[in-house]
Amino acid sequence: MEKDKHLGLRIDSDTHKKLKSLAEYDGRSINGEVLYLIRQAIVQHEQTKGTLK
Repeated sequence: MEKDKHLGLRIDSDTHKKLKSLAEYDGRSINGEVLYLIRQAIVQHEQTKGTLK
């Protein structure tokens, strides 16, 4: 079983504030919101450009 990976991310204060608001609105943690948005981007990409490896 593969372990979860850690990703360090630096973002500016304004983006962090807005991301926090978005996460709270959606009932997620900031980490959960970032993961959701990344997964949505992957799905969107695969629907238009094909499956990623």
